[in-house]
Amino acid sequence: MEEDQQQQQNLNCWGSIPEEEYYNQQGIKSTKSNYNSPRGLSFYTRSWIPTTPPRGIICMVHGYGDDISWTFQGTPIFLAQMGFACFALDIQGHGRSQGLRAYVPDVDLVVEDCLSFFNSIKQDPNFENLPCFLYGESMGGAICLLIHFAQPIGFDGAILVAPMCQISDNVKPKWPIPQILTFLARFFPTLPIVPTRDLLDKSVRVEEKKIVANRNPMRYRGKPRLGTVIELLRITDYLSKKLCDVNIPFIVLHGSADVVTDPNVSRALYEQAMSEDKTIKIYEV
Repeated sequence: MEEDQQQQQNLNCWGSIPEEEYYNQQGIKSTKSNYNSPRGLSFYTRSWIPTTPPRGIICMVHGYGDDISWTFQGTPIFLAQMGFACFALDIQGHGRSQGLRAYVPDVDLVVEDCLSFFNSIKQDPNFENLPCFLYGESMGGAICLLIHFAQPIGFDGAILVAPMCQISDNVKPKWPIPQILTFLARFFPTLPIVPTRDLLDKSVRVEEKKIVANRNPMRYRGKPRLGTVIELLRITDYLSKKLCDVNIPFIVLHGSADVVTDPNVSRALYEQAMSEDKTIKIYEV
């Protein structure tokens, strides 16, 4: 009996209420489906839609090791209640999408996957001519900036939550480990052997939320894979040198005590970006 109750509790992050009933209670509509990208991969997607004509579209990207079906849903549900149609996909190797778990061999291809999916949404007659915004958390924030660089006039603004423009020194392996890992990644890119702390423990401070997040059946709990880490180091190094080229309107949100992504880089993004319309909010904790 106790095991059955636990399984019921683990159906969704909000508990045992079935999805459709929960969405009805929240006053929104939601769908889930699969999207086949031009490069032939299958991606699990979700939408969260207001019951009234939408004010705009928000295209969302989750973070490393996460997915769109657990605690991530809290944000698009709220935004749908505010009148925005929200769309997201589990990126390659995450959640229910195709690929080896937590293996991201080429972030540039992930950017292409996201752009292809988001552009298909913008071309839907139900959403044509609506303002379209990007939203990304951590690694998803970095991907949003890369999407902006790939399609500079494709989106009207961006919401960046602790964007991974640089990995914090608190979790980055110390010298000479990165050099050793780079060498090994040439031969064993999928090996999950990178020594690092539990990112969930470091990225979620509220104990109650940490318990809920840890119940996520799709969450990746292994060590980071060599190829993924090398790729994240590559794109964060690239982005840290391109902050001055950002010219999309944006708001960046970051916690001052973040030990996974560096809040000082969010400050640098705000200071260096060419964007005329930009806002930063650092939450002191």
